[in-house]
Amino acid sequence: MRLRPSVALLFSLLLGVTPVLAQDAVVSLEPAFPGMKFSLPVAVAPLPGSKDAVFVIEKGDPVPGASSDKKKKASEYHGGKVQMIYGLAAGRPVKTEVFQLNPKDGKFEAGGECGFLGFAVHPQYKENKQVFVYYSLKIEGKLHQRVSRFLLSSVEPFKVDPLSEQPFITQLDPAANHNGGDIHFGPDGYLYISCGDGGAGGDAFDTAGYINKGFHAAVFRIDVDKKAGNPAPNPHESVNTDAQGQSFYAIPADNPFLKATSHRGRPVAAGSVRTETWATGLRNAWRFSFDPKTGACFAGDVGQGLYEEIDILVAGGDYGWHDVEGFHLFNQKDSGGKKAKPGLAPASDFKAPIHEYDRSRGNSVTGGVVCRGDRVPAIAGAYVFGDFASGRIFSLHERAGKWESREIARDTTVAGFGHDPSNGDVLVASLAGQVKRIVRK
Repeated sequence: MRLRPSVALLFSLLLGVTPVLAQDAVVSLEPAFPGMKFSLPVAVAPLPGSKDAVFVIEKGDPVPGASSDKKKKASEYHGGKVQMIYGLAAGRPVKTEVFQLNPKDGKFEAGGECGFLGFAVHPQYKENKQVFVYYSLKIEGKLHQRVSRFLLSSVEPFKVDPLSEQPFITQLDPAANHNGGDIHFGPDGYLYISCGDGGAGGDAFDTAGYINKGFHAAVFRIDVDKKAGNPAPNPHESVNTDAQGQSFYAIPADNPFLKATSHRGRPVAAGSVRTETWATGLRNAWRFSFDPKTGACFAGDVGQGLYEEIDILVAGGDYGWHDVEGFHLFNQKDSGGKKAKPGLAPASDFKAPIHEYDRSRGNSVTGGVVCRGDRVPAIAGAYVFGDFASGRIFSLHERAGKWESREIARDTTVAGFGHDPSNGDVLVASLAGQVKRIVRK
């Protein structure tokens, strides 16, 4: 996601009256939960095993007046929240707040691309009462991105204890953009976490080509249950530990870089590798998801100046940033293609995307979800994603081994996608303050 301070509100004003022409739309969008408003919703998350409830994650509540008073910083926000929408199976949805972030060792930060960015409920939450979050905070004035565990104060009704935080990873962040921030439990029961390349432009901090420089430019995979046989992570200043120096998670024994001694042709010391790494070479996988039918992991990786891409992530995959952008070579000195469009990248060990699009269609991809519901035939079985800047929403179908894309609708500031568990409908979260559903035209 490419987002600057106050840009969400700006885009709401600029794009709020830009509906797709009726003759062009393939599907329609309608309020998913009529009458419900949200504060900068960035993601939609499931309640494992439930067909009756879903969560909407709110980036943060702007402090009143902060966006209009030039003397105040636009990044003054109250802690982000989680809203639970239940009653879906009966067709009578109800919204209730189940969590508000309030870190005790720092100041919550939600300006620009920061904020409350990801939320995942443990598949065995009824037994262990665990949920996990990804959010931004400043500690002694320095920006960090954090993954933490919280506990439920009770299971029925669902409520998160805000005082129960146990940080797992607290990564110092050199810039406020490219934070990734999505988290999901995979079909294997492990927690997957996306992190951007540290921000600025052109991989300015030189993190994307490394697996031993901290939590950057990758999707990471950890074992929050510390199962027998799974080793501890390598020590790192970003890994939170207990009084005995032990981390609060383990590394799945089949993680692809667990025994790595080299990467991209460079030797690496075994003890320095971020063995949490599952897929690497990603600029900013703002949103990723698992296909509920096949388990395939789809990601939208935000481009630099020319191309946005969709990837299917696999264990050990290197997706090429900053050597490539989409299918093309990346030229730091001409990242906007002003002198010449870059050539196609030659065949290499990098994993190629399944799809790219250029600036004529948008410039900040929002990764989506695979539609496995049957109520909207036009997108059944398709990967549905959007572009935050242009408002375009696309479907991506695989036909005869090739991926074909088409624009199906438009909306404002598309920040995340999810599913209505009661019927499989695709839900769309917009920073303009609504969650919508995709329906038949």
